[in-house]
Amino acid sequence: MEHQTYGIYYDEEGDFLEITFGEPPEAEYTNEIEEGVFITRNGETNDIYSIGILSFKKRAQILKRLLKQTNKSLPTEIDIS
Repeated sequence: MEHQTYGIYYDEEGDFLEITFGEPPEAEYTNEIEEGVFITRNGETNDIYSIGILSFKKRAQILKRLLKQTNKSLPTEIDIS
């Protein structure tokens, strides 16, 4: 299994969660796939680099759905209460 670095950033004041997968690409682009939900991809390989969610506390269930849809996983379970 390939080793991958994960980053989790949460801005409590802005209620924004971002999860990154691996090292930042030199070129990237971001699409808002639904209101307040952003996918950033490597500009050369089109691989997903990050998932960002605004108003995360109200929409935490979106993270689980996106991880499944994008075939991404985290090395641990996250409990959002």
